[in-house]
Amino acid sequence: MRRTTAHRTSLAAATLLLLAGCGSQSGDTGQGSGKVSAPPPSSGPATSPGASGSPGGCAPRTSELTAADNRGTVCVTVGGQLRLTLDGTRQRPWKAVTVSGDGLRATNGGIVLQPGDATAAYDAVAPGTVTLTSSRPLCAEPATPGGVSCKGIQEWQVTVRVR
Repeated sequence: MRRTTAHRTSLAAATLLLLAGCGSQSGDTGQGSGKVSAPPPSSGPATSPGASGSPGGCAPRTSELTAADNRGTVCVTVGGQLRLTLDGTRQRPWKAVTVSGDGLRATNGGIVLQPGDATAAYDAVAPGTVTLTSSRPLCAEPATPGGVSCKGIQEWQVTVRVR
């Protein structure tokens, strides 16, 4: 009888640990800058509060973006700068960042030190709305011919409002 009680106690403890871990998330998304807020999966992009005391709640100087800022919105004032770094790998490289819209002008983003990374920098030059996008393979190609492969794509997109 004692053995059954110990077994049930162990089973209950394992169940509690499993349930506690269900709320956690993992991934290689990097750390966000706090200037961009990502929306819940079922809603549209949220606008970040920006720096306090700045015009219209926009970041007055430099905003830093990473993969964690996916699907967010950031506001930058004219004269500010936006920099982004998407950390990739040789097996799962990010494509070059594309820009659609008006308000940003590409500037020197620096040197990419790691294969697979995508970096970019932009000056906020005029009021407008810009969408920045990139993508990379969801998983690495198989090491051996005929191995299991996936064709999924991880997309990254951020909306930038320049005021």
